Amino acid sequence: MTMPSDTAKSAAAAQRATSAARPPVKTKKPELPKAVKALHMGSGDPLLLLHGFMMSPHCWEQTATRLSSQCEVYAPAFAGHWGGERADGWSVDVHMLADRIEDQLDELGWRTCHIAGNSLGGWVGVELARRGRARTLTLVAPAGGWHVPSLTQLRTNLKFLSLVPIVEIGKRLGGFAVNNPIAQRFALLWLSKNAAAVPRRDAAAAIMAALHCPSMLPFIVSSIRGPEQADLSTLETPVRLLLAEYDRVIPNRVYARRYLKELPESADRIVVHGVGHVPMLEAPDRIATLIAEHVYASRNRLRAV
Repeated sequence: MTMPSDTAKSAAAAQRATSAARPPVKTKKPELPKAVKALHMGSGDPLLLLHGFMMSPHCWEQTATRLSSQCEVYAPAFAGHWGGERADGWSVDVHMLADRIEDQLDELGWRTCHIAGNSLGGWVGVELARRGRARTLTLVAPAGGWHVPSLTQLRTNLKFLSLVPIVEIGKRLGGFAVNNPIAQRFALLWLSKNAAAVPRRDAAAAIMAALHCPSMLPFIVSSIRGPEQADLSTLETPVRLLLAEYDRVIPNRVYARRYLKELPESADRIVVHGVGHVPMLEAPDRIATLIAEHVYASRNRLRAV
């Protein structure tokens, strides 16, 4: 057997001493997403992007960046949501949210604009279109497609009420819940079909928005008590309806019926394959293209198909 030489022993000892003296490498913790009052970028035709319930402008960031080469894009946070202005009391409903958005449009000097809204944002977009503020309207997995009162309406509100204890636990866990891979995977189970396609920062922002939505309960209560959406067949704005194939929040077979039945015959009805309820997170290119096509068609008085 060959014994190590004194030189080799000395070298090994020196290496161990150097390793012991070197301070441990500190792993930098991921930064928490910051609240955004509004995204505002680009130039061209005015385009308003509206996010969903318990979400924030972050969900539009990738899509807005792509659209900003053709449009002046404005994506605000709803009142009572993360980054948005304060909403007092319990009267937080679609009409109040639309009032606040109209005030912002007036500040921008936008008498009319193109509007694209996801989920609750689509519902508010319909209300703005009724008020004559929309040049075109793109509805991305829109909410509000139920009668009042109805079992469908009850199931929707119970689904969101079931999230209250989860949100409360998340608030106590703070940053750990926001950046935790398991928590992100759970959130994306509801919001997307292909979680791997969603950047971690976008997943973190979605959780942060859900944990900082003071109007969560007020809006649910108002939704239970409020009137149903008026007949959609009266809309005069050019409409493009985008339904998410794997929508687990408001599945198409139940919640899209009114939109499919009542929207004018001229409205585009499109199923976006392979995506969940917030498709901008996992397919920003496709959603940007579908919105841009609708905007472009209106410029030339063409129908987008």
